Amino acid sequence: MGDLSARLSVGFSWIGHTLMHIVAALYLTVVLALEREWQLPYDELIRLWTLGALLIGLGAPLAGWLGDRWSDSRMMAVFYLMTGGGAIWAGLADGPDALWIGLAVLGLGASIYHPVGMSWMVKNATNRGKSLGYLGLFGSIGVALAAVVAGGLTELWGWRSAFLIPGGICVALGLALAGCIAAGLIQDRKGDLKPQPKPSRGDVVRAFFVLSVTMVCAGLMFNAMQIVLPKLFEERLSDLVGGGTFGIGGLVTLVWLTASIPQLIGGHLADRYPLKRIYAICLLAQTPLMALLAVLGGVPLVGAAAMVVIASQVQIPAENLLLARYTPDKHRGLAFGAKFILSFGAGPVAVQMAAFFYERFHDFRELYGTLTALALVAFLAALLLPGERKEAAVAKGAPRPVPAAE
Repeated sequence: MGDLSARLSVGFSWIGHTLMHIVAALYLTVVLALEREWQLPYDELIRLWTLGALLIGLGAPLAGWLGDRWSDSRMMAVFYLMTGGGAIWAGLADGPDALWIGLAVLGLGASIYHPVGMSWMVKNATNRGKSLGYLGLFGSIGVALAAVVAGGLTELWGWRSAFLIPGGICVALGLALAGCIAAGLIQDRKGDLKPQPKPSRGDVVRAFFVLSVTMVCAGLMFNAMQIVLPKLFEERLSDLVGGGTFGIGGLVTLVWLTASIPQLIGGHLADRYPLKRIYAICLLAQTPLMALLAVLGGVPLVGAAAMVVIASQVQIPAENLLLARYTPDKHRGLAFGAKFILSFGAGPVAVQMAAFFYERFHDFRELYGTLTALALVAFLAALLLPGERKEAAVAKGAPRPVPAAE
């Protein structure tokens, strides 16, 4: 029963990562259809996602704490049910007031996944490195599919179906998970299969401050990219994909699909090379790429966007390994919650940034200039992480820290 419980837990965690990223990003493409149907400006409509995006970050520490103290598996059932319920509510909305409420419920439900789902998977994985690589792969697939799912369903059956169908799938999986828990097929595990060595207090404090800076910057960069890419492609690539949401969504999906394999590569590199080096190089690579996105158009724009996504995804396993290295096992859910209040909590700021720059300049050139500066700040901060000599000592004889999840 223990092996079956572990396999089911890992499976539900993988699938949840895909669905969380699909459902949390649906509105970013659906909003293009609402511009035409509701006859409201983009900057006003995109602001309706502000509270939902905020709750994805703010809800994470509480969700992680509840997962640590109550139950990982039961919190994951709540994740599926609440996220799906919020999506269905949004799909039934008859105006902006009802829509932002549905999006807020969706965001609060989505806040549960990263602090709880990752901790849950780490506890149950027998081969953590491989499982973490696949967890990142499932998340990247979700990010990639979000735009094409939203755009395709919108063109086939209207914008409401883009919320109702994914929302219904989430609710169904939540009920299935609750049934497995009630039947005893899935049981909570109290501790990790493979404990990790404890870091020094000085390194913990140092890493906490550095990672706080880098994760805020990375969160702003990721969220801003995800928010504006459909609109950016609509404005600069309309001659390639036309004006429909399906073509734009498909191109956005193509860009995000490039992140699937890099997460596996990043996990492989993080197991074999100094984490600080990988992390800093990936942040440095994004600095000139963000600058290029400010000015490029046509096919080169798509290529540059794909390169940004690749660099940002390769860095994720290293970032999570660093976080796990400096976090006590019993507080891992809370620690991942703190991470995502920083990274996903940057979401509403990114929404406001996108609205601010588009309202004033009707383009995203200045926004990408700001993201270029953030990438540089993150790189400089990463250089202050605990030095390579500590990692070399681990490689030569000390126990190797256990990977964390993405």
